[in-house]
Amino acid sequence: MKIAMIVAMDEEDNIGNGNNLPWKLSSDLKRFKLLTEADGFNAVIMGRKTWDSLPEQYRPLPDRLNIVMSRDTNWEHEDAEVALYHGRAIEIAYADGCDECWIIGGAQIYELFLDRVEEIHLTKVHTTGSGEVKFPNWDRTNWEEELIEVIDDNEDDEFTTSYSIWRRKI
Repeated sequence: MKIAMIVAMDEEDNIGNGNNLPWKLSSDLKRFKLLTEADGFNAVIMGRKTWDSLPEQYRPLPDRLNIVMSRDTNWEHEDAEVALYHGRAIEIAYADGCDECWIIGGAQIYELFLDRVEEIHLTKVHTTGSGEVKFPNWDRTNWEEELIEVIDDNEDDEFTTSYSIWRRKI
């Protein structure tokens, strides 16, 4: 099972503003859906705050196994599997026969999985000061970047973005 991370961050590594996305980027949301759904049966792993930040009409994220990590042993939701630790989240995805497992945030969840993923799908948003939630410190020396696409700001995308895939060096 492939384990990958998907994240959008600004030039200062900001990924969120409270429990909200700091940008309006239609192309990035479409890419997120396309990648995390793909052609097989995939899982998305997120923290409880990320789950809570999803608009109710999109919760759970359709056509994907939603796994929510929470330290609260009493937290449950009928539309999500719950994991108390990262190994359990991966076990759930594997046991359910997922082809791919996507780590989708927030910051604490990214930090837990940073040394376990093969790829990081990164949308760099070309702006600064987007919020106070930052992506964890990431040593890029053992990674190779492949720039895939640059999208200029337009009526659907508030800022210019660069989409790249970072792959762990073998």
